[in-house]
Amino acid sequence: MRICYCIDICFHSKNTSCLQNTKITCYNQRMNERLKESLKLLPSLPGCYIYYNSDNEIIYVGKAKILKRRVMSYFNRKHHDSVKVNVLVSQIDHLEYIITNTEVEALILESHLIKKHKPKYNILLKDDKKYPYFLITNEDFPRISIVRKRNINPEKGRYYGPYTDIRAMHSTLDFLKKIFPLKQCKTPKFKTRPCLYYHIGKCLAPCQNMVSSDEYKAIVHQAELFLSGKQSELMAQLMTQIQKYSDAEQYEKAARLRDSYFDLKKTLEKQKVVYENTKLNEDIISLLHEDGILTIVIMMIREGRLIDKKDFTYDVEDEDKTEFFATFFKEYYNTLSLEFPDKIVSNELEAVGDKTLYEEWLNIISGKKIKISYGKSAQGKELQALADKNCRVVLDNAKLSKMSKINEDFNNIGSYLKEKLHLNNFPYRMECYDISHIQGTNTVASMVTFINGLSKKSAYRKFKVKSTEGKPDDFLSMKEVLTRRLSRLGEKGWEKPDLIIIDGGKGQLSSVMEIVEGMGVTGIDFVSLAKRQEEVFLPHNSQSILLPRESSALFLIQRIRDEAHRFAITYHRNLRSKSSIKDTSKK
Repeated sequence: MRICYCIDICFHSKNTSCLQNTKITCYNQRMNERLKESLKLLPSLPGCYIYYNSDNEIIYVGKAKILKRRVMSYFNRKHHDSVKVNVLVSQIDHLEYIITNTEVEALILESHLIKKHKPKYNILLKDDKKYPYFLITNEDFPRISIVRKRNINPEKGRYYGPYTDIRAMHSTLDFLKKIFPLKQCKTPKFKTRPCLYYHIGKCLAPCQNMVSSDEYKAIVHQAELFLSGKQSELMAQLMTQIQKYSDAEQYEKAARLRDSYFDLKKTLEKQKVVYENTKLNEDIISLLHEDGILTIVIMMIREGRLIDKKDFTYDVEDEDKTEFFATFFKEYYNTLSLEFPDKIVSNELEAVGDKTLYEEWLNIISGKKIKISYGKSAQGKELQALADKNCRVVLDNAKLSKMSKINEDFNNIGSYLKEKLHLNNFPYRMECYDISHIQGTNTVASMVTFINGLSKKSAYRKFKVKSTEGKPDDFLSMKEVLTRRLSRLGEKGWEKPDLIIIDGGKGQLSSVMEIVEGMGVTGIDFVSLAKRQEEVFLPHNSQSILLPRESSALFLIQRIRDEAHRFAITYHRNLRSKSSIKDTSKK
């Protein structure tokens, strides 16, 4: 007999609003003091924990192999680097937990609770209207349609999805209607005769009893095979049916089915053949994360062919990447209404861990055996590389889209930066510098320029650093570069910047300000951006400024900093390559 326990632990406060406005660190300290004894009641058993806010709303559901260890970790100071965990913990008013027999039971229960309650800190595909599904309706004579939101009641029909490209879906729907002439109207347009769809070959007119129920169901099944990616089985069935019609001398039906067969064959030939092995049914998942943008690409390979690619884009902090991906993985496959693969390949799943647990969970929800691979084999590496290439394109497009939006809104973003960073100038023209070398050899520097929020590559500059050759000294290198740059202020092609961004912390900025003030340069704002916490430092100020993690302002200065680094690295590699060629020719 399976036994579950549920305990409610409350964090009461007479003044909740006051408590929520308290600093997070103080709030956590106060909770730990008051709840120390209560949290000791948590068992060292597998199960699910449920967090509520002061309005008794479920805000987060999680699973744990050991409930006590997992729940206590939320109130541990080491998690305070994560903004998401800080915000979540600050809103917890009380919690419940449910004990299960095994961790996989906890995983299944977690998926069920998330699906039922949709807690705001669990939902990744928050607006599921965004991701459409194909629906084959549950009627005597079903129809195929696209629905924006998956109905909770499965009696409405069978769903296939989610998909991420609505335009491609409409093209596929048009193709399906051409190949599989299913009913297109909810109600008959005429009482005694078929409508236009019948006469143009896009409907078999079941409303006028012009097709038998069995024949219609066979066509529905063929459409289901197509949406499930079972092309070989579908083509075999069509060929068998063509032969039956031909043997029965039903040549008109045989001809119509033959046309559908060849249309399908042409479509399948356009699909990329990944492997000649027609038994290869795998999902390949790639994940990339840069500048606060996380992209996930899922490539669906069925019978050796790439039949679909799904891509997802989110704004995510770097420290939350693995947890975010684990939650996405569970949610995606828990809501999947397509044929499950035989194997899921992703090197990112290695960081998530719990391979056996997730395989067992997948087996239960899919009703079939599914393997998880980290892509270590030669075939796995090849497929992973293909997914990574596609993911890189999605990420670059997401960056371009965000930069385009920054350009459109730059008046607001520039004003925001001017106010928050206490700048004297509006940051219309911004420059950033980076030093690159290997143990002091081939030391170079880059200068990138952004105007009105967009890069201006014609204003980029690169420098060969001469003062530090053979002896690495970033301060001396920066001194040389800034001296050469600032001495040319006002010359053609060397216009005066409004803001200069330095890659580094307050130490690097202090060194730069010594150089600038020694030269007597004025009228330019300087800031530095430290990589670890993305803190912004101002001259002569030990306190850093934290811009909102998902703000366009932070994304812009990150993008400028990363572009300077890229430009410097590229120039350094080119120089190093030329040096190697010279050394080889001398020998």
